[in-house]
Amino acid sequence: MKLWSGRFEKKTAVEVDDFHSSIHFDWRLYRHDISGSIAHARMLGRQGIISKEEAGLICAALEQLLMEIESGSITFSKEAEDIHMNIEALLIQRIGETGKKLHTGRSRNDQVALDTRMYAREETDQILQLLSALQSKLLELAENHTETCMPGYTHLQKAQPVTLAHHIMAYFEMFRRDMERLMDCRKRINVMPLGSGALAGTTYPLDREWVARELGFSGITRNSLDAVSDRDYVIEILGCCSMIMMHMSRFCEELILWSTDEFGFVTMDDSYSTGSSIMPQKKNPDVAELIRGKTGRVYGNLMALLSVMKALPLAYNKDMQEDKEALFDSLDTVKQCLRVFTGMLYTAGFNAGRMKQGAVSGFANATDAADYLVKKGLPFRSAHEVIGRLVLHCIKHNISLQDLDLSRLKEFSPLFEEDIYYALALDTCVNERRLPGGPASETVKGAISEGRNWLENVKPGA
Repeated sequence: MKLWSGRFEKKTAVEVDDFHSSIHFDWRLYRHDISGSIAHARMLGRQGIISKEEAGLICAALEQLLMEIESGSITFSKEAEDIHMNIEALLIQRIGETGKKLHTGRSRNDQVALDTRMYAREETDQILQLLSALQSKLLELAENHTETCMPGYTHLQKAQPVTLAHHIMAYFEMFRRDMERLMDCRKRINVMPLGSGALAGTTYPLDREWVARELGFSGITRNSLDAVSDRDYVIEILGCCSMIMMHMSRFCEELILWSTDEFGFVTMDDSYSTGSSIMPQKKNPDVAELIRGKTGRVYGNLMALLSVMKALPLAYNKDMQEDKEALFDSLDTVKQCLRVFTGMLYTAGFNAGRMKQGAVSGFANATDAADYLVKKGLPFRSAHEVIGRLVLHCIKHNISLQDLDLSRLKEFSPLFEEDIYYALALDTCVNERRLPGGPASETVKGAISEGRNWLENVKPGA
């Protein structure tokens, strides 16, 4: 018999039981459901709504249930619909009428909101730890490559020389923003909805603040209608997950390109690569490709939940049960991808020689040549025109700017002097860009130091 069956004369159809039930995925909320129920029962006892003896009996039975679930000796029932009703039904089986008092002053609506918030808070903390580990690896890689020159690109065309450290620190900044977003999102997760009832609170003298402190929440929700119908925090987490996946996917795309024979900038470790069933020479960056592919899956979960919520009237609607699978899948996917991505980076081999060769070719020093003329007094637009004609000349003759002798350079501008060759040198092009945020070796070292200090002092979960 269902715990809500008093008003009904007929049993639900078998296919409705299958369709309606969520226990096959929301079972993973069992720890949070039991923790919330224990805090609720203790509060009911403290407030004299039930006796302290009854509260103690309920809490002891719930703790025993938790142990049995963890040991694998409990089988959940599809007929009980969800994890919340399963645990309550098991409790009533164990302690009878006293177990029926647990639900005093609460609804499944505020109960599921509580459990989902507790789960999301815990998972957010785990993702923050994984991001922190990835950030540490990025800083280590950057420290090892402050002198490794490589071409920087726009439109996938060689643009200006940078260092691998500078490139890696760009991703450090992306993942820093991801961490900051998640920490900010956590503040909105960490408010306690229990006591909102189905939508309008309750006439019982609940102590919501006490329950919030007991469960580690920073405060309570301010409006009972909003508390049970709000899934903004789930959508926000899915948005954060989508951004994390986007940043990993961008880096994976570059690693995939860089591992090709055409680039040759990186060699993926055997332990993070696969082979071909037909072509014996192949070493495929399948791990990076799969992370790139899973990004679309996480995006899909975000769009699915936005679509579910777009026209729901207040307060709770059954549509909102669709939030769990999207949330669980995205969190699982992001955690798995972060672990694998960090390991893949840790084992990847970067080819400094090939990167330097790439930076020397392709006229990546053309802007520096224009800047040289500007410093000699030529307006930038005129300098841009001179260097553009020089580059075209070099392309036609299959040479680089630094291959031209001074007399030929002077044919394009009398401002060229012997010091142009110093200005065109790769190290000069990189290390003269000393402005904050630039690629100069000392500037990047400062950025790495600042990043390490930030990472050591950041307080996930605070």
